[in-house]
Amino acid sequence: MAVIPVNIAGAPYDVRIEAGLLAAAGEHCRPFIRGGKVAVVTDERVAAAWRETVAGSLLAAGIASEWLVLPAGETTKSWQHLARTCEWLLEHGVERKDSVVALGGGVIGDLTGFAASMVKRGCGFIQMPTTLLAQVDSSVGGKTAINTAAGKNLVGAFHQPVLVLADPLALDTLPPRETRAGYAEVVKYGLIDDAEFFAWCEANGSALLAGDAAAREHAIAKSVAAKARIVAADEKETLGLRALLNLGHTFGHALEAETGFSDRLLHGEGVALGMVLAARYSVRRGLMNGQDAERVAAHIAAAGMPASIRALGMDADGSRLTAHMLHDKKMDAGTLPFLLMRGIGETFLAKDVDLADVAAFLDAELARP
Repeated sequence: MAVIPVNIAGAPYDVRIEAGLLAAAGEHCRPFIRGGKVAVVTDERVAAAWRETVAGSLLAAGIASEWLVLPAGETTKSWQHLARTCEWLLEHGVERKDSVVALGGGVIGDLTGFAASMVKRGCGFIQMPTTLLAQVDSSVGGKTAINTAAGKNLVGAFHQPVLVLADPLALDTLPPRETRAGYAEVVKYGLIDDAEFFAWCEANGSALLAGDAAAREHAIAKSVAAKARIVAADEKETLGLRALLNLGHTFGHALEAETGFSDRLLHGEGVALGMVLAARYSVRRGLMNGQDAERVAAHIAAAGMPASIRALGMDADGSRLTAHMLHDKKMDAGTLPFLLMRGIGETFLAKDVDLADVAAFLDAELARP
């Protein structure tokens, strides 16, 4: 088992990575469960695949479980389902020192974590991420949130889990598109500050996506270690270091907003295309050479994700897309910092970007064949 510590001051925890962890969930969770019972929040798809396994493992460890099964999909990250989850946790007597289980992808992890941050002014929660995106990114670091009409993840809290159990076997139950979307977040860690890992992705990404167990475990462990290092140094994004984890997200969130936060563009697909756009915009700014930018685009395309903005078939121009960016959480005194690149593995936060220039760039991308 790979065990990666996340050394958050005052709230350290481990990320455990191993095939079969969901079937052994009870023994791992037992030190964090009081009173012989636990509340589990999941969605319909995950419940169909994993409820019997996880409930059985918990029961074998002497832990009874109560289950809230929510609809699957991004629209569940809403005020409505947040209220429903909080009320359900209260109805089931969750106390401040209890730990709630979030079993699912990023939607369930974000929603449950946010609810846990509020119930009794903050109870514990255990992440059991079942998607690649959640295993390598959203389950680690304590960012929890819901979406609103104004944009994605704009209402939330920093609330660290007490434990993360990442079982690569859960990926076998995912549709291929979900796995590809999660892979975008793996590639991101190479582009941030590890050119050698990006080269590893180019060489091994196809095997990972095809189900190679060793490639998956290596990618998950490498990604989690990278995120743990950054989060431990800048938990609440006050130093600018943690902002690097948002590479591709400013462009990606604007595209997600324009497509209605729907299955037209999954979050990971938006990040993937956002990273391509960040690379190409870096070329426009004279920061990155075109060969490296197209290397990024080629790998995203080879992984089966959109590498062209035109592929989305949107009825929008650059100005409309940049209008979505005005709701970005990184906005500071009316200025929006952008994650740009000087090369592969050389991401930095640029604070001198003119949104009018971004709009013109996006218009050019929309016209690209």
